[in-house]
Amino acid sequence: MPDRVGQQLGNYRLTSILGQGGFAEVYLGQHVYLGTQAAIKVLHTQLSSGDAERFHTEARTVAHLIHPHIVRVLEFGIDNSTPFLVVDYAPNGTLRKRYPSGTLLPLAAIVSYVRQAADALQYAHEQRIIHRDVKPENMLLGRRNELLLSDFGIALVAQSARYNSTQSMQELAGTIAYMAPEQIQAQAGPASDQYSLAIIVYEWLCGARPFQGSFAEVAVKHTLVSPPPLRERVPELSEAIEKVVLQALAKDPKQRFPDITAFATALEQAYHSEPVPEILQPRAPTQDEVPVSAETVLLADAVVAPVVAAVSDKLAPVTENLTDELSTRASADVAEEDGLETTPLPEAMALEKEVFVGNVEGKVASPEKETNELEVVAQPEKGSGKKGRTGVITRRKALFGLAGALGILGVGGAAWAIKSQVLSSPLATPLPINGSSVPVLVYRGHDAMVWSVAWSPDGKHIVSGSGDKTVQVWDARTGSPLYTYNGHTDSVYAVAWSPDSRRIASAGYDQTVQVWNAATGFYPYTYTGHSSWVWSLAWSHNGKRIASGSGDQTVQVWDATNGENAYVYRGSQGFIHSIAWSPDDSMIVSSDNREAQVWDPASGNKLDTYRPYAAAIWSVAWSPDGKRIASACDDKTVQVWDAIGGDHRYVYYGHSDFVYAVAWSPDGKRIASAGEDKTVQVWNATDGSNVITFRGHTNSIHSLAWSPDSKRLASASWDMTVQVWQIP
Repeated sequence: MPDRVGQQLGNYRLTSILGQGGFAEVYLGQHVYLGTQAAIKVLHTQLSSGDAERFHTEARTVAHLIHPHIVRVLEFGIDNSTPFLVVDYAPNGTLRKRYPSGTLLPLAAIVSYVRQAADALQYAHEQRIIHRDVKPENMLLGRRNELLLSDFGIALVAQSARYNSTQSMQELAGTIAYMAPEQIQAQAGPASDQYSLAIIVYEWLCGARPFQGSFAEVAVKHTLVSPPPLRERVPELSEAIEKVVLQALAKDPKQRFPDITAFATALEQAYHSEPVPEILQPRAPTQDEVPVSAETVLLADAVVAPVVAAVSDKLAPVTENLTDELSTRASADVAEEDGLETTPLPEAMALEKEVFVGNVEGKVASPEKETNELEVVAQPEKGSGKKGRTGVITRRKALFGLAGALGILGVGGAAWAIKSQVLSSPLATPLPINGSSVPVLVYRGHDAMVWSVAWSPDGKHIVSGSGDKTVQVWDARTGSPLYTYNGHTDSVYAVAWSPDSRRIASAGYDQTVQVWNAATGFYPYTYTGHSSWVWSLAWSHNGKRIASGSGDQTVQVWDATNGENAYVYRGSQGFIHSIAWSPDDSMIVSSDNREAQVWDPASGNKLDTYRPYAAAIWSVAWSPDGKRIASACDDKTVQVWDAIGGDHRYVYYGHSDFVYAVAWSPDGKRIASAGEDKTVQVWNATDGSNVITFRGHTNSIHSLAWSPDSKRLASASWDMTVQVWQIP
């Protein structure tokens, strides 16, 4: 094949050759305008006009696969009848290079890799795309050693082109050593990818693939011969692990797991249910294997060890289901690369309803059993004599249908206000700072779920909005109440301070935004431009305008003094979850249940759209320099991306459930996130490292607010509290 170094394909100039295979050459390329790097795969085939049309169709399909564990297709084209694909460059090579044939992997690493690969394949299967070529050579390692599945494009293009290669079509559509029986018979389906992944697991567990021999011999064995039992090769391996792998290797696709996610889940559960044999214990990683974010993995048998090679930042597969002993221990310091020192909490500080203790941990504790359903019991109206009713709703529907959900939860009733007399229990509990292992303050002034919290720009006060229909202003240091605003007739979902700390804007289910004096509540102005409940608010940094987002699917930008000059943005796909102004007020980012949109508040021109795969974005936050945006998603991730272009994406996987809130520290160094898993997690804004996890809330967390000096963080929860944390 000709050497193409120096040539330009699409927008990329080929700078060096990375490798060559039976059906493609892979080059390192540089974008001629942006200077960014990518890998360019030049296929060994010449396309006819009919093949070219099909290539474009299939390449477009693959280019729409946007997933954190799939190598993204950036561009594609045909140069003199030769097709090429431009994909993200993964600098850390393949898993085959990292683990040569015969290598036994730690079981923790296997479980993590399988979860990442299964997430990617499940997503592709839901898009009706089968990979057909799952093998270690097509599993790459990203910049932070996360798994990236590659060559979806090759798998599809193989069906549309006549390759100029000595390899057979069977090899092109999937290496025979990993190929499912039905795929050998040209009847590949989603279960074929599950079979291939199970072959990889088998190989990693015992150091050899189940079937050896020539091409024809291996093909026959896949079709007719049962794989040798794993425990014959690794006697220490548990029966549970072996059973899972052999089920995924069933000859009949119908006898395998229902989908590839079920396979990954079963493997993970089997891993946690049995002691890990010594041969599959984690080893000390080499220097090039430690991820940039060197967090600590806690194994189910209470072993505390550094992250093993290439274990993703999505640590849930490794760190869930800790022993009771581990889940009750608290860390005195943030986890370091060489281990985690822990100190048991005194018995008197056990987490109870009236004792507010938050733990700073460098680990992920055992989450409660996950469910996507909430059982809610309707409380009878006062004096109505009616009985409550019970129903089951999904969590997303519970949040989308706030009118019904809040009615069921019974947050309606007489307005509550802080009484002037001495209360039987304090509204706030200031707690002594013991290192950073407990919250500085727990505010308990609300008697319903707290939806929103904001810190005054002068750093002196905090405001919180609740389902009890009140907005409460209180001292950020002591929790002493300053003023309670009772102007709303229903739940308050959003609060925001003016930049001069003199006024507060609040919004809620009563379809209004109310602007009032922060100290006295005087001179309120009520904005009534929305036709549905108002979920989100943001005050411009120059103090002149307010943006409000609603269930009517609009964002409205209006004069903060009198509500005039309103501009209505109608580009969203659903109700508005979150709004944020850029630091220079030239742009707004708003999110809904499908995507985040960046647009010009003066003209309404859409500047960019960021769409995560199959996830709603519940919260967005700008970096202080205005270059990046962080988004909290209900797929358990926080995604950080360039404000314009959506490039240079980083995905944080520390949470074990929906993420509802994200906030960027004013100094730009850290990001805080929180959600359904009841934790607040603070991490390096660049690479997700140095994770600090605060625990203390007993229900989901829906809002976060940094102090102006970036030293403290407030979190608002459905447990009816606001907790303030000292950041180490």
